[in-house]
Parts: sequence; C-alpha cells; structure tokens
Amino acid sequence: MSRRIAPLLLVVALAAGLGAWLSQRAHAPDEPAAPALPATRAVTLLPTPRTLPAFSLQQAGGAALTAETLKGHWTVVFLGFTHCPDVCPTTLAQLAGAQKQWAALPEASRPRVLFVSADPERDTPQIVADYAHAFHPDTLAATAPIPQLEAFARSLSLVFMKAPGASGDPNDYSIDHSAALVLLDPQARMAGVAQPPFDMKGIAADLETLTKSAR
Repeated sequence: MSRRIAPLLLVVALAAGLGAWLSQRAHAPDEPAAPALPATRAVTLLPTPRTLPAFSLQQAGGAALTAETLKGHWTVVFLGFTHCPDVCPTTLAQLAGAQKQWAALPEASRPRVLFVSADPERDTPQIVADYAHAFHPDTLAATAPIPQLEAFARSLSLVFMKAPGASGDPNDYSIDHSAALVLLDPQARMAGVAQPPFDMKGIAADLETLTKSAR
C-alpha cells in the first residue's frame, strides 16, 4: 500500500464509519441494551454492534458467502489482495498465529478469519482461497465483482482503490486498501475494529475471551 495514500484511506474510513454509526443511531428505533461484553485490550468494540446490509461474496467452488455463513462465530475480516507485497502476507501470517491460539476452542464457536480480495480482476475465488489457505487452512476466503466489494467494504468502514503502476501497462497496478481488521460478532454484525500496528497476541486473547463469554 502506498504510504502517501494510507493516511488518507484511514481518515476516510474512520469518517465514514463514524457517520454511518451516527446515522444508524439517529434513525434506529429504541432497542434493548446489548449484553455487556468483557473488556478488551487490543480491539476497540463499538458501543452498539452495527447490522450490515445484505451481502453475497464468492468462495472457491461457487459457494456464496453471506451473513448466514458467518453467524455463530466471532469473525476477523481483512481486506487485501494476493499480489500485495507486504501488508497482506504479514497480516495473514500474524492472524495464522492467532488461529493456532484458538485451536483449543470448540470448532462450533471458534473465531474465524475472513480474507476478502479487493482485486477480482486477478484474484478468482480459487486463487484467493489457495493464497489464504497457505497461511492457515481454516481461513475463509472470498471476493466479488467490484460493485459488491465496494458495498461490502463501505458497510465495514473500509476503503480500497486501484493504483496504476508507473509503466502505464493496464496490468501493472496495485490496490491501496484499508489495513484495519474488522470484527463481526456471532450475529454477523460489525462489533469492533483493530488498527495497525497490531498487538496480535492481544487480539487473539480478546477473541478468545469474547468467544468464551458468548457460551
């Protein structure tokens, strides 16, 4: 990711997230207070989980990934692309360490990682799956056409944009994208965020605690 673009992406994402949350609160009917969650040390939890608009991403083999796919587990969502030279492989390797820490938890409630490619021109669902599974076999992986990806990313206060390379070749490009991790709760609602640099041991411990508290 371009160092010049990264701060702008972060500002845009944070502003979009705050605006969406405030809008939702202003127009939502009175709701019962959500059950109190345990304190976290590396993850910032939203005051109220945010329900996401309906979405459908594509997994390898043609299976759709929807909110129903994610329910029942805490999920860490990471947006990237397989040609990413640094941020994506580094983050997925760190997340693989967290997944090893969660291995002792029951499979039915164990936290999961979802890697979503923002580069569908080069990343087919199968390529995304092969890439993600090289870091950890349990990682969920998906992509979608650009309009669906933009809507999904926007709902999570994430952004991405194509960045042409210096050669002028249309195939020479990168993808500037938010580097944050987004947490979805077991109802597949946006419930929290973690910003780099990551305290991955703290994130892993937070997800383990949140999972145990939901039993």
